[in-house]
Amino acid sequence: MKPAWLAKLPPKWRARMVKMGFNFHPAFRGTGGRVVYVAPDLSHIRIRLPLTWRTKNIVGSIYGGSLFAVTDGAHPMMIMAALGRDVIVWDKAASIRYRKPGFSTLYADFVLPGEEVAAIRAALAERGEIDRTYVVELKDRHGVIHSVVERTVYIADKRFYQQKTAQGDK
Repeated sequence: MKPAWLAKLPPKWRARMVKMGFNFHPAFRGTGGRVVYVAPDLSHIRIRLPLTWRTKNIVGSIYGGSLFAVTDGAHPMMIMAALGRDVIVWDKAASIRYRKPGFSTLYADFVLPGEEVAAIRAALAERGEIDRTYVVELKDRHGVIHSVVERTVYIADKRFYQQKTAQGDK
C-alpha cells in the first residue's frame, strides 16, 4: 500500500523517496543492487547490480541469489503507486533463467506503461482479482542479457479480497 504522505509529495520528490526507500531498506541493500533511476511518475525504475566482493560467487561472477533478489518488489511497488490504496498487490511466483555469467555490472529496467495500468484497472473491475506476469532482463552495459527473471504478481481489489478471505477462500 502506498503511504498517503507519498501521494501528497510532488512527483520529483516522490521518485526520490522511492529511490531512497529501496536503497536504504536492509533486505534490498543485502542484494548488492542499487536503484539508480526512478521516473517522476513511478512508471520506470532502473537498478544497477555491480560485481563486488559482496555480490561475487565462488567462480567470480555475480551470485545467482543477487541476480534473483534484486528484481524483487519493483513491479508490486509500481502497481500500488499507480492504482492507489484500494488494491492488494503481492508477488505470487518467480523464476530465473541464467543465460550467461555476469562478470561486470548488470542493469535491470522495470517499466509499467499507462496502457498496462489501464488493462489492470479494467480486469479488476471485471473480475476483482488478476495475476500479471512481468519479465525482467538483467543486462550488461552493452545490452547483453545475462539472466531473465519472470515474476507473477497477484493484484486484487481490496473489497473483493476482503470478501473472498472472509468466506475462507484464500
